[in-house]
Amino acid sequence: MGNRLGGVEYPAAAPEDKRNVLTVRDSPHGQRRLIPRSEWGFSHTVDGKSTPSDRFLHFSSGFVPGKIYELVYVVQDPVVAGLGFAAVRDFVSWIKYSPDAIAPMKFAYAAGISQCGRFLRDFLYQGFNADESNRMALDGVLAHVGGAGRGSFNYRFAQPSRDAQPMSSIDWPTDIFPFTDLPEVDPHNPQNGKLGLLDTATAQHVLPKIFFSHTSYEYWGRAASLMHTTADGKEDVTLSDNVRIYFYSGLQHFSVPFPPAPGSGDRSAQQLPSPLPIRWFWRAMIANMDGWVRSGTAPPLSRYPRIADGTLVPLAQLHFPAIPGLKPPANAAEGWDLDFGPNWRGGILSQQPPVVEAAYPTLVPQADSDGNDLGGIRLPQIAAPLATYMGWNLRTASIGAPGERLAFLGSFVPLHRTAAEASATHDPRTAINDRYKNYEDYRALFERALNDLVRDRYILAEDRSQLLDRSQ
Repeated sequence: MGNRLGGVEYPAAAPEDKRNVLTVRDSPHGQRRLIPRSEWGFSHTVDGKSTPSDRFLHFSSGFVPGKIYELVYVVQDPVVAGLGFAAVRDFVSWIKYSPDAIAPMKFAYAAGISQCGRFLRDFLYQGFNADESNRMALDGVLAHVGGAGRGSFNYRFAQPSRDAQPMSSIDWPTDIFPFTDLPEVDPHNPQNGKLGLLDTATAQHVLPKIFFSHTSYEYWGRAASLMHTTADGKEDVTLSDNVRIYFYSGLQHFSVPFPPAPGSGDRSAQQLPSPLPIRWFWRAMIANMDGWVRSGTAPPLSRYPRIADGTLVPLAQLHFPAIPGLKPPANAAEGWDLDFGPNWRGGILSQQPPVVEAAYPTLVPQADSDGNDLGGIRLPQIAAPLATYMGWNLRTASIGAPGERLAFLGSFVPLHRTAAEASATHDPRTAINDRYKNYEDYRALFERALNDLVRDRYILAEDRSQLLDRSQ
């Protein structure tokens, strides 16, 4: 049986090297079990077709769905991955400051989603926003759904696609300290003093305007709470004046059309995915960033759940309604204190897999009586609900590990139309007919919530009519 190694992997230096090890385990930090070398190898054929011998695996017993297989092997041909940061910096510097630039401009903004959002966080952390003449490169940064993560962007044998999913890409230098924009003490390594994501950019006087935005999924799958709490998860932290954090309630990592379709293959989920769109928020974010940089117009206030007001809680304190057949996950993604060897913070990961030292605890948004997240920016579809929209979804038995979260997906569970239907299924959520007298009543509440978003500049006024049409 053949299986891709994942991402754009490095070729094996010596396929028969005794240091090449394949293990299997049942959970992300479960006990690894060594698979004898006689039972697996690098495959020359997959489905009868010839392949590069170092790009696929053959496992005689067959891979079992829901298990975690980890290959540690000796590789070759590392790329100079950090040039990615330098290329972005130098291109931006050229178009801003060079008289011969192909598209000269005064300001530069970078918008990054998911891996690209983590790239931007790491770009700032590693000090690449100052060009070689110590001038500011990016004036504005919009890092979306990167959570509290950075990533494997500037290491020897870097693998940027490793992103700490629930059942894969585990224990990579992704969700690692520091997480917050302003400096704080690492509770696991206090000897290092206070560290923050923006320390270098601040010291170099090239701190841009920044939006960190995320969806409900990132609290479950990308350790998002660590962006705005202390690393021990006990207190809210203050944000830099140059930073806004926006939490978009009920959305998942990426948008899907309405009506949502059931997942299939490796995205086979127990519930339908959340269909709430990000487009309206994105348009407003870009306009707000442009106004902030270009004319100094302050953007909307940050909005995200907080420990102080009870909208951000440990998972054990989540009050999720007892909706039949719907139980929250047993865990949420955490940050980790990892040890990849003596010089790993200098870019050389010599110890694989790393030693997992300790976790940085994460928190999740508290739920209302319908199961929708509190503390965030709510589209009218949640302010005037016809469904519950969650930042998590569980795997089906067909792909194994049915109690584990599925990467990137949220959930969509419609309300019942009548109290009789809700009662028949023991659903505690108020039925639609008991919430709204008729469509006009529903539309009025939808429109009121939409007007609030436009007033607060989370939605553009010019998008109001299109979004209002969705109430139909």
